[in-house]
Amino acid sequence: MKSERPNDLARALHDFFSDHLPRLRGMSPHTVLSYRDSLRLLLCFVASSREVSVSDLDVEHIGAPEVIAFLGHLEQVRDNTAATRNIRLAAIHAFFRFLSARDPGRLEQCQRILGVPFKRAHTRPIAYLEYDEIKAVLDAVDRAAPDGQRDYALLATMFNTGARVQEVLDLRVADLQLQKPFQARLVGKGRKERICPLWPQTARVLREWLEHRHIDLRSTERLFLNHRREPLTRFGVRYILAKYCALAQPAAAGLIGKRLHPHSMRHTTAVHLLKAGVDLSTISQWLGHTSVTTTNRYATVDLDMKRKAIAKATPLAASPSTASTWRTKASILKWLEAL
Repeated sequence: MKSERPNDLARALHDFFSDHLPRLRGMSPHTVLSYRDSLRLLLCFVASSREVSVSDLDVEHIGAPEVIAFLGHLEQVRDNTAATRNIRLAAIHAFFRFLSARDPGRLEQCQRILGVPFKRAHTRPIAYLEYDEIKAVLDAVDRAAPDGQRDYALLATMFNTGARVQEVLDLRVADLQLQKPFQARLVGKGRKERICPLWPQTARVLREWLEHRHIDLRSTERLFLNHRREPLTRFGVRYILAKYCALAQPAAAGLIGKRLHPHSMRHTTAVHLLKAGVDLSTISQWLGHTSVTTTNRYATVDLDMKRKAIAKATPLAASPSTASTWRTKASILKWLEAL
């Protein structure tokens, strides 16, 4: 009769998720859940490949060949991008790095898995909405419909704060201050808190939404709920955004063909602030970036700013002929300074 006692893999997974990640490394619940999903996918893939149940797997069943095959499965079968593949691999590396310290006898196996490299990911242009497009999306919301007021408040809050989608979903009523100074308290990655100012229009929309729900401003209830009075999910936000982007296309043709997702609202906020003349350091704090370097990418995405820069620059063809100035060292330096 087969023993029902947990094997090495089961015990390692339990300690990794219940103690190592949350207590020793202090990772947020969202990061722990992301790691859990990655390892769950790996275990299901290996079990399916070996034609056994997940409960039959042990540590020796997962080596570098299995991990490489799993990563190929993610890209070829599940149609994941290289960036998603790398996220899954990071979680696998974290687990086997933990396992190598826990069980030195398996060090070689763990080192081979840790040697599986990350793949260079091709960066796509940042997808964001122009101001007329975000206005068209908000105008497409029927605020008299049962869910319209919630959807309008959700999209307006995302655009105002530039918050990550999970930060918005975690917002509780008590996190809002709807009297001057209007603001919202957001909890970001690594449980880092930041205060984000709210525009008066956003504060008014949120106040109307809470009045519609007949809820007190001191309530600890989630701000955005679904039909079942449960917290709205990331998939729900994606559906809501896609719905109103489709409805707004007749009024804003630029929306046609754009690859938009909830994080696009965050990009939209950043570009909008940049166009308004807000400095990158302030935008970095607004978005909760750990480094201004992360924010710098927004300085390169806006086509209007690029066109204005081109208009200010003097074309080389418009400058006087400089063929004769190459004859001496001094003239070369003058020519370079004149560029």
